[in-house]
Amino acid sequence: MSVFTDKEIEYLRSQRLARLATVRADSKPQIAPVGFRYDADQDKIYIGGQYLSRSKKFRNILQNPHVSLVIDDVLPPWQPRGVEIRGIAETVETGGNALFGANYPVDEAMIRITPTQIIGWGLDPEAGWLHSRQVERK
Repeated sequence: MSVFTDKEIEYLRSQRLARLATVRADSKPQIAPVGFRYDADQDKIYIGGQYLSRSKKFRNILQNPHVSLVIDDVLPPWQPRGVEIRGIAETVETGGNALFGANYPVDEAMIRITPTQIIGWGLDPEAGWLHSRQVERK
């Protein structure tokens, strides 16, 4: 069973751009736009991109694995919706080309995020406009 709701998974699969917040060595935040994919088999989020292994965000994660990823958009006339995924990130040295490389050149390295908290808004009327939950991993 996924840590994401069906509505969240549907939304994640419909989007390609997110913003990844990491923590720098001086404890200050850094945020960057990133490409991402949801992996249903592992129930995790993967970040990929060109020159990713040389990026500051990649190095930040090696020092501090706590991250936040925001995927959001606004439907007309003004209907904001999105998901924030807080979690623990780890660097993965291989697999980037297989997961991300079909449409553009990417680094072989990736970032894998294991969710610890999920915050959603505007996606599921039954869950309320804004909802948040901690994620229990087995």
